[in-house]
Amino acid sequence: MSDNVTTDKKGPAVKFPPPLIFIGFLLLGYGLHQISPFALGMDQWGEVVGSILVTSSLLILLILLISYLRAKTSIEPWKPTSHLITTGLYAWSRNPIYAAFCLLNIGVGCYLNSLWILLSFLPSALAVYHIAIRKEEAYLTLKFDAQYLIYKDKVRRWL
Repeated sequence: MSDNVTTDKKGPAVKFPPPLIFIGFLLLGYGLHQISPFALGMDQWGEVVGSILVTSSLLILLILLISYLRAKTSIEPWKPTSHLITTGLYAWSRNPIYAAFCLLNIGVGCYLNSLWILLSFLPSALAVYHIAIRKEEAYLTLKFDAQYLIYKDKVRRWL
């Protein structure tokens, strides 16, 4: 493992819930918007687009939760994974949960007509990559070996 991440077959060493990263940067974007508003210029359309994106994001997260329950594996990244999910949304993205949270931040930014909030998905995605995804990928490679490597070659990380 060239990524220098700590992991074992029990689970990746991520104890911090990655969704909090997205929420934290969203709140930071909101704070920046309060200090120095930078509107998108979408007004009423922003509310419509934002509502659709937020609703879509929450629906995707619900579908993914159901996928984890059906597979009888843990959704928490710090707990052991018993099964590699490669179907459904995982056939399109290796990280659909994180992609859905990006969509959530974009949707809230559109709804609140704030470029700062919309752009909060960028540092969130970068932070999640360094804090969680690298460790998760190392763990899945160690645990599922060739099965994960084949999946990794077929499916993109984000979309």
